[in-house]
Amino acid sequence: MVSPLAIQRLIALPFLVLGSWCLFMPRSVLELVLNPDYRELTTTTALLMGCFGSQAILSGLFAWFSRFTSTTFLAYGIALLPFFWFNYWYVYVEPVFNQWMALDFVSNAAMLGLSVWGWRISRAG
Repeated sequence: MVSPLAIQRLIALPFLVLGSWCLFMPRSVLELVLNPDYRELTTTTALLMGCFGSQAILSGLFAWFSRFTSTTFLAYGIALLPFFWFNYWYVYVEPVFNQWMALDFVSNAAMLGLSVWGWRISRAG
């Protein structure tokens, strides 16, 4: 059986992987995921993308090294819900991002599923 600790570490991985990409290669993120009409490759936008990445890494480290309870998994899953609206809005309504934002959507969907799974097994234990 998979432990809650293993599940929370799986939740941490998208933050650590995608956050590292944003922090260490911000220009490649900007070039790949932004539609040309919204793409500004400046020092400022690279800095902001790096800041975003560092915050994601921090979140990933908290998820990796903390001990989630059933309430933590539940709160985490609920907190992910607005990100689906964000993905939808900025890909389809105001198309700032292109199809590469599917990486974010898939990561969020996986973390939501893992949160539900972690919540269920934490309550059973």
